[in-house]
Amino acid sequence: MTSLGGRAFHGRQVFKWLHLRGVTDPKAMTDLPSALRSSLEALGMASVAKVALERRALDDTRKLLVELAGGATVETVLIPNVTKGTSNLPSPVPVEDADAAAADDDDDIDDPLPRAEIARVTQCISTQVGCAMGCVFCASGVAGLKRHLGADEIVGQVLLGRSRLDPHEQLRNVVYMGMGEPLHNYDAVARSLRLLTHPEGIGLSSRRVTVSTSGLVPEIERLGADFAGQIGLAISLHAADDETRTKLMPINKKYPLAKLMDALRAYPLPKRRRITIEYTLVAGRNDGTAEAKKVARLLRGLPVKINLIPMNPIDASTLGPPDLSGVLSFQQTLCDAGYSCFIRRRRGDEVSAACGQLALLGAKPKVRVNRS
Repeated sequence: MTSLGGRAFHGRQVFKWLHLRGVTDPKAMTDLPSALRSSLEALGMASVAKVALERRALDDTRKLLVELAGGATVETVLIPNVTKGTSNLPSPVPVEDADAAAADDDDDIDDPLPRAEIARVTQCISTQVGCAMGCVFCASGVAGLKRHLGADEIVGQVLLGRSRLDPHEQLRNVVYMGMGEPLHNYDAVARSLRLLTHPEGIGLSSRRVTVSTSGLVPEIERLGADFAGQIGLAISLHAADDETRTKLMPINKKYPLAKLMDALRAYPLPKRRRITIEYTLVAGRNDGTAEAKKVARLLRGLPVKINLIPMNPIDASTLGPPDLSGVLSFQQTLCDAGYSCFIRRRRGDEVSAACGQLALLGAKPKVRVNRS
């Protein structure tokens, strides 16, 4: 601001206009001097992203196709909370929405409306155009990695999502579980975390932000050190032995389970916080009772909760989910072993917004992901 003829405190005012209010037009920044507004306008300030398409499911889950500068697109999803216990699974099966991957505690947010009138929304955001990890049950990486997103483009998704909320909705959680491997784009993700949690901007509690990873061990250690464990951590596990996990997730060749478990044990979790374990159930690959017992042994002693995700279909794969009885048996085995284990509620299925379904628009697969 000083280089434009303004004063240092004007930087804080502009930051609030951009991040707190989502305003990018300098003419609307009415508390700035007119000469400074003109200078900002000359810089060409503009939104870094726009919504090219919005699809809304019957449960009010919304998938936004976000167009970035240069025409690249990513997808982000808005997921309203639903009444606890509402599920297509027989009661009393424990189920959770996507926001279950965020913090366990609910008491650190000021709600501007009475709680009964608020629909809390979780936003699932992307960090890359495509993905390099090649997990066989996920559409995001089918065409490979095209490019990283900048921190501005990551935060821009949240600003767009917030602008699309209904009047009774409140952005509650942000989960880095969209397209891309967040920790593969570490510097931009770390900067976006600082921006999203900045008290004079969007102001999300760090307890309400979760970063998911397929298991990049050095970056898990870096995330823990840089944010003192305050950012929620979710691990895409999907198998409890190296042979099976490598077939499903090629990253396991570089960072096998022993190294990953050491990194999780060293992660500086605050008291009463848990690591979320994401486990996609793929029929005939990782869904048997023996596999569930392996998971129980592998995670013993770690403060975790486990989300089971029956695989959602993707066009590039012949793989699919097990039947319900198999899902329930897997869950029961883990519950009997003393774990908090939930079945992830399917949300936004009819608009291809469910877990693992986010894909590059019009991209052709590099390979058909139906490996044995």
